[in-house]
Amino acid sequence: MRAVAGLAAIVLAAAQCICIQVAAADWLEDAPPDPTLLFFSGGDLWREGGFVHGGVLWSPASLEEEGFTLKFIFGSGTYRYRSGALGDTDVIGRQLSASLMPGWRFKRPALELTVFAGLDAQDTWLSPDDPSNDVRGTQLGLRTAFDFWYEPTRATMLAIDGSVSTIGGSYAAHAAYGWRFFNRIYLGPEAAALVSGDYRQFRLGIHATAFKTEKIELSAALGYAQDSSDRSSAYGRISLVRRR
Repeated sequence: MRAVAGLAAIVLAAAQCICIQVAAADWLEDAPPDPTLLFFSGGDLWREGGFVHGGVLWSPASLEEEGFTLKFIFGSGTYRYRSGALGDTDVIGRQLSASLMPGWRFKRPALELTVFAGLDAQDTWLSPDDPSNDVRGTQLGLRTAFDFWYEPTRATMLAIDGSVSTIGGSYAAHAAYGWRFFNRIYLGPEAAALVSGDYRQFRLGIHATAFKTEKIELSAALGYAQDSSDRSSAYGRISLVRRR
């Protein structure tokens, strides 16, 4: 029940974030015919923690065109891991993060690749303090990232994204393949990996991507997560997107 309540809180926070972003987008005037802003938010939950995030992509030429893109993303969350340096004591981490990354979108028929590089900031509190953890306190660094989308056929998709930060030598990668159903949504398998300092987590699940309503686009996933503390659990995530 605690996990269900936690997931509900994550979903609610993500929904509130996208509503704020949508309202901000509606206040903008004299928008060009093609959207130039993409507002996004989401939530992520597993037994040992949960995160929410939000942000915006700005492409002055258009989200549909090749060219310059600026990405701003912020997030907050709580997690738990087992520290060998503290005699296998459970450590609770609380983190705030933000990244500002200019980039470039490359477009080809049925294919889109966007690459980014910029500043990364993280503020992490650990209880109890774990001196062996490189991701602690307030740190500034550099982050690189990419988003890749490819449609091999009119009924299939392949999405891959990843990022690397100099803070703690952390990186994340995610890949999903899907088949289009009802001409409205992609369903299929996904896999992900997260490394931060000595901590590692791997995921395998199923996703539902790019379900569109009149104003937003919704994606979600459920699956199984295993980490380097020999703890496993179900995970769930949800994300919402609005173009303006």
